[in-house]
Amino acid sequence: MNAELILEDGTRFAGEHFGAKVASAGEVVFNTGMVGYGESMTDPSYAGQILVLTYPLVGNYGIPVNGEVTAAAAISAHFESTRIHVKALVVSSLSGGFSHWSAADSLESWMAQSGVPGITGIDTRALTKRLRTKGCMLGRLAVGQLDVDWDDPNKRNLVAEVSIREKVVYPGSGRGRVVLVDLGAKHNLVRSLLRRGVTVVRVPWDHDWSREEADGVLLSNGPGDPKTCKATIEVIRKGMARGIPIFGVCLGHQLLCLAAGGDTFKLKFGHRGQNQPCIEVGSRRCHITSQNHGYAVDERSLGGDWRPWFFNANDGTNEGIRHGSGPFASVQFHPEARPGPTDTDHLFDTFLETALHANRAP
Repeated sequence: MNAELILEDGTRFAGEHFGAKVASAGEVVFNTGMVGYGESMTDPSYAGQILVLTYPLVGNYGIPVNGEVTAAAAISAHFESTRIHVKALVVSSLSGGFSHWSAADSLESWMAQSGVPGITGIDTRALTKRLRTKGCMLGRLAVGQLDVDWDDPNKRNLVAEVSIREKVVYPGSGRGRVVLVDLGAKHNLVRSLLRRGVTVVRVPWDHDWSREEADGVLLSNGPGDPKTCKATIEVIRKGMARGIPIFGVCLGHQLLCLAAGGDTFKLKFGHRGQNQPCIEVGSRRCHITSQNHGYAVDERSLGGDWRPWFFNANDGTNEGIRHGSGPFASVQFHPEARPGPTDTDHLFDTFLETALHANRAP
């Protein structure tokens, strides 16, 4: 079946449909990673977006057992959530078969079962160059005679759509207790804390955790404009006033900045992939990071004792902040990196050392 990707500037890309036989609309963005389509597609940070994969061959290693979860509380064994969050997938060439020891299904079959359409056989290099030049744009994926209206996901609170509804507790081995504010949390955030023996208290995006019994708070990743999360920002301010150790990741980084009185802005085409170089201020060490975000922190808007921690080597944008005297810090990239490099996984240890030390202090 024929399909066509239509951009809001009038550009059209004709190709072949795969996946679910439905039309879709959202914001068109690109990811430069070579692998990890299953993890990326299930990342809640992609809610409302049509994802373009720049790597030319996609689907060759299939999909693991769909829906497999651990007994704890619906934490996927393979993916970053329990469902696909992208509105549609755009690839240059879809593999005709798949082969991998963990594969149980094809990418196309998985998408069809999940109600998500895709388009293949288009020049994704030309499409990516257009998005880099003009910036992310709204798009529609028409399938056969099916079409839909434009949909701008940045006009609504996407976090409220992807966050859990009720508190969930994942027991650890007694090392400590951390509140995970679910703004669209990737499951590897939970896994990363549980591996360190920490009990994880996962709460909804608008939950008032400022009085929770915990050693520290982790603000998760998530989709959309951080300024739509006003309820979360207010709770962060209350937590900071109480001196609760806080560590933010991705959207959590932006929300910590806003709570501290700073500002954020929309990037032209965002940072999405597993190859983003970030330089640590002071040491000048460069870490290769996994990222997925369309907004950034304006570090010039932060006053007081706030200091830049990391910056992006490609465009110089802020990638981390920390407080000079309080137990507050955040990074724009993903230390839990799934998929991607684990160069910065040690930041969870740094956060827990800070949180547990603060808890032991008189």
